[in-house]
Amino acid sequence: MAEPLLDIQGLKTWFKTDDGLVRAVDGVDLRIDRGETVGVVGESGCGKTVTARSVLKLIDMPPGRFEAGRILWQGRDLIPLDDAEMNKIRSREIAIIFQEPMTSLNPVYSVGEQIAEVIELHQNLSRKQALVGAADMLKLVNIPNPERRVHDYPHQFSGGMRQRVMIAMALSCQPKLLIADEPTTALDVTIQAQILELMQEMKERFGMAIMLITHAMGVVAETAQRVVVMYAGKVVEEAPVGALFGDPRHPYTQGLIRSIPRVDRSAGQQARLESIPGTVPSLLDPPPGCRFAARCKYAMEICTQAIPPLKEVAPGHRVACVL
Repeated sequence: MAEPLLDIQGLKTWFKTDDGLVRAVDGVDLRIDRGETVGVVGESGCGKTVTARSVLKLIDMPPGRFEAGRILWQGRDLIPLDDAEMNKIRSREIAIIFQEPMTSLNPVYSVGEQIAEVIELHQNLSRKQALVGAADMLKLVNIPNPERRVHDYPHQFSGGMRQRVMIAMALSCQPKLLIADEPTTALDVTIQAQILELMQEMKERFGMAIMLITHAMGVVAETAQRVVVMYAGKVVEEAPVGALFGDPRHPYTQGLIRSIPRVDRSAGQQARLESIPGTVPSLLDPPPGCRFAARCKYAMEICTQAIPPLKEVAPGHRVACVL
């Protein structure tokens, strides 16, 4: 197999708190190949965002720390790198879009200045040239009157337009990997569809890979080639998107899929949406064995004794379950 673009191996990102160590990411393996879209799904608090921030080392240290593992970017481990070396990679090779653009954009600078700062830093252009590049990026993400709007401030844009600005900033240096951390959560469904379509268009234009973090299974079904399901800081299932939705193996994945509203059925065929009983275990003191066992209707005694490893049950389909 060709060397993956990103290869996370046994990553453990823990946080020291007054109550003890929070094992936010606790032994995650994840790979992304060139040009593919990988969806990372799971409930809030399962470790998706911490995994993404760990890739770019956007973790406050302390209280955070890398307890174990490697983050291989094109074969090079990022964990030992200092800030100066990471700054050469951030935005230029790996870019990130955050969930809420209003808190990610600086309210006292125009959007053009913020995009131009990235271009100026990584492409060694003058400020005037960088501002021209910023206007070009706004035009690329379909913002009307880009030459004028490059001088506007974030509060002068709608939520969907602010997310387009974030995409323009992320793509200004044509990165090889775009990490999209729930980029459509704060938007209505019409704008969500436009943003997802724009990301797909930009992916094809620049030939980049996308790590799409979301809790919306429907978004993953439409956009990803491969899906990684996380629960309580661990990967519980990984599969091509068709296999995951057609034959989910882990009880947690099955529960997530059963909770998706079905719009392809008539009112008479609709069934009550199922919920997964119980709550996510505390990552301060995770239980021994499978962390989903307390909520799983198939749980057996062996499930509480040892953590099940990820095993391949079909080509490209791995599951962490004794069943």
